[in-house]
Amino acid sequence: MRRLMIATPAGDAGVDLDLAPGASTLLVLGHGAGGSVEAPDLLAVRDACVSAGISVARVTQPYRVAGKKAPPAAATLDIGWAAVVAALGRRKALATLAFIFAGRSSGARVACRAAVDESVSPTATAVVALAFPVHPPGKPEKSRLGELDAVRVPVLVVQGDRDPFGMPEPRPEDEQRAVRLVCEVPGDHSLKRNPAQIGELVAGWLAVLPPPRPDAPHALVSGGPG
Repeated sequence: MRRLMIATPAGDAGVDLDLAPGASTLLVLGHGAGGSVEAPDLLAVRDACVSAGISVARVTQPYRVAGKKAPPAAATLDIGWAAVVAALGRRKALATLAFIFAGRSSGARVACRAAVDESVSPTATAVVALAFPVHPPGKPEKSRLGELDAVRVPVLVVQGDRDPFGMPEPRPEDEQRAVRLVCEVPGDHSLKRNPAQIGELVAGWLAVLPPPRPDAPHALVSGGPG
């Protein structure tokens, strides 16, 4: 593992970079609002993906690097994420890889928003959303589902079957958007019950993910996930 510090307009971000030999894909993975990249599910995803030949960059947002618990506004999170992605894309060892955006909870929302933001480069060939917070607990009327629905590349959602933040629906592929697969696992929003299962689900999905469609608006020219 290599630890990087990347300057962004929102402050310095941290990146824990694990390179898998011969990888063609980089999973850029963000943490939850008050959590860290050391969360059990994120570590399990890292371990499973690297073992499967997928490189992983775990991103610590600037506010967490600065020691703050509460996240800033969504726009500030997005600015930090975009700067990290751009910096990773400029690295020689990563420049030819397909980028997949991923995160848990708040980080999943950031990944979804970045996947549809045409100013973010490299672009996402797919999205992995762990414990996507569909709505605040007990407030289904305050839905964030639009962020997930807007994604037009393949999406994997891994959600606890007792998550008080809600459960999104799977979606078949259509002319505008790629397929969204929702995997329910035992547990709540923390996804702590069986982290290894989370890692296996993510690595397994990425292993069979087809290359992006030639007409996909956010397809990476250099190649598919592999």
